[in-house]
Amino acid sequence: MKKDILIRSVTPLRGPNMWTYHPVLEARVDIGALEDFPSNTIPGFYERLSAWLPTLADHRCSYGEPGGFLRRLREGTWPGHILEHVTLELQNLAGLPGGFGRARETSERGVYKIVVRAWNETVTAAALNFARDLVMSAIEDRAFDVGAAVLGLKQLCDVHCLGPSTSSIVNAAELRRIPAIRLSEGNLVQLGHGAAQHRIWTAETDLTSAIAQGISQDKDLARGLMKSCGVPVPEGRLVKSAEDAWEAAEDVGLPVVVKPNSARLGRAVFTKLTTREEVEAAYVAAREETRNIIVEHFVSGQEHRVLVIGGRMVAAARGEPAMVTGDGVSTVAALVEKQINSDPRRGVMADAPLNPMKLDEVVCFELARQGATPESVPAAGAVLLVRRDGNLAEDVTDLVHPSIATAVALAARVVGLDIAGIDFVAEDIAKPLALQEAAVVAVNSGPGLQLHLKPARGGPRPVGPAIVGHLFPHGETGRIPLVGITGSDGLGMVGRLVARLLQLTGKRVGLACRDGLFLDRRVIARGDQAHWRGAHRLLINRSVEAAVLENGARALVAEGLAYDRCRVGVVMGLDERDKIDEFDICNPDQMFNVLRTQIDVVLPEGAAVLNAEDPLVASMAKLCDGAVVFFSTVPAAPPLAAHRDAGGRVVFTRGGDLVLATGAQESVLTQLAAVPLGSAANGEPGVTQVLAAIATAWALDIPLEIIRAGIETFDPHDANFAIVGAR
Repeated sequence: MKKDILIRSVTPLRGPNMWTYHPVLEARVDIGALEDFPSNTIPGFYERLSAWLPTLADHRCSYGEPGGFLRRLREGTWPGHILEHVTLELQNLAGLPGGFGRARETSERGVYKIVVRAWNETVTAAALNFARDLVMSAIEDRAFDVGAAVLGLKQLCDVHCLGPSTSSIVNAAELRRIPAIRLSEGNLVQLGHGAAQHRIWTAETDLTSAIAQGISQDKDLARGLMKSCGVPVPEGRLVKSAEDAWEAAEDVGLPVVVKPNSARLGRAVFTKLTTREEVEAAYVAAREETRNIIVEHFVSGQEHRVLVIGGRMVAAARGEPAMVTGDGVSTVAALVEKQINSDPRRGVMADAPLNPMKLDEVVCFELARQGATPESVPAAGAVLLVRRDGNLAEDVTDLVHPSIATAVALAARVVGLDIAGIDFVAEDIAKPLALQEAAVVAVNSGPGLQLHLKPARGGPRPVGPAIVGHLFPHGETGRIPLVGITGSDGLGMVGRLVARLLQLTGKRVGLACRDGLFLDRRVIARGDQAHWRGAHRLLINRSVEAAVLENGARALVAEGLAYDRCRVGVVMGLDERDKIDEFDICNPDQMFNVLRTQIDVVLPEGAAVLNAEDPLVASMAKLCDGAVVFFSTVPAAPPLAAHRDAGGRVVFTRGGDLVLATGAQESVLTQLAAVPLGSAANGEPGVTQVLAAIATAWALDIPLEIIRAGIETFDPHDANFAIVGAR
């Protein structure tokens, strides 16, 4: 039999799952005859693999120390395990952080589940395929181009992964335990859930005014508004012709700047013009960019980009001109490539702090003023200015004088931007504003953050946390009350009851269950919505103030949860007969690992609601980061009794009463006779479902009088909320 590795299937788990809290790819991999050939039996395999990927030496593996994986490789391990580590390492080399990985045998000999952290499904799937080819090449002693594979993954990252600016914001949100949901293939991301969310698009937010953006793009309008409010700006005006441009230059005083009124990224911006010929030529060149041209007085000094977030200056970078030095042999174009674009900090990838220098009209204009062209060959030692604003290279945040910080914050406020990149020119940014010539020359919406995250000189600035803090002031989490329900039966009915009780508190409640998607009592979609997509639809809905989500075992195995954490996690029961053959979930222990996911994600300030009559479910209590509330129709159920003895909260029936207790203190909520009970098969709540709903509502801090009124008046046959058949 030919030795080969076959990837049978790949399943993306997009949220917390039975393996880990993070998205992963779960691959079903058949190693066939290689099951009989561990790594130590393949001549030269260790040497080839470790030579191709020397950084595998950092992998700890089961030994828990650097070199642990290579030790396993030397002692003998199987291709499934090797594939896991190689996939992770290829992702590392492509610039993605480490990550979680597992390799586990299935019930079929030679078939493994390979699980790897998926920062992006497309990139990780490609890394898995590259890893398979690499491992097979090492087994068969064939050549493999590791560099080409890594470059391919880097290019995929650049296309499919969040850009570094957006990633810095998302990472800062996650550090504050604020959930993040990517809403597009680009950089549109939702932070928070439902009505508590904010949206970002790189450095723009849902608080960024469209009017403010329009003002910032109209340089003359922005300059006029800032001037009227006391922000230092250069004198200038719009011009209609080359002749008018020269008249404006004489009015505002030479030297001047000629630029498009909607200038972005320095395109067609001509600076320090001193003659009529230069001004008129610059006007003609700028007209190629836009119809509206502005002439401003040139402010002498150093150029800076200052970042203002939420009315506060948080970062500043100082620019420097780009120059080349002649060698008597090379053309200017060649010198630009050798002396400027060869800088490893420059690149087209999103993580490069500096862009490649292009020989555009501004560069050619600047060269012409010095009697040169891109084809000129400067004499050895001759220095040519290529671009005055060629680099924003050095972090100077700590040098900014308070008066300048105040001025740029005022500029952002006048324009109306919550996040703004201020182009500021000053002789010395550390000197008081009043003691020097200085001015705001532009206010930009959606400013790039990379120059502050990865400056060419100086340390990075925490701009991501600043943006998150602006959107979510101290104490705000972006979370809504979220209830996740799983187990063997009765899930939909519990969801309906809990949704009803939450509605009575005045919240707009979303419910996703096997009978549909509901917002308040309005039907959004009929049919099975107890899956990732159904929950996702509610979590991105800005009108949802609380969410109740049913998660069947199969959805947990096949997709993962749609949310990172929940306020309350409910497990109704674990039927030992349940199994999911296609995912090799064949016994109660495996099903336990599936359902425990719901409890693993309970917030520390939240609670697990567990069925005390099911020993496996009750044992999940120790897995919960938050509190635990047990429910049971049997007051003497051992887990419930022990929990109550320890001062915990429990809900149970005794005689004809529904009882809530915290330790020795107890109260009767209502009588069972007052609650519309029936058979789950008829779409009516049974006692167990009512107990679970009461326990959940109690864990959500819903007042007892509302819980009582809600369960006593609950209509199981509400046309908009009806459950059809057993759940």
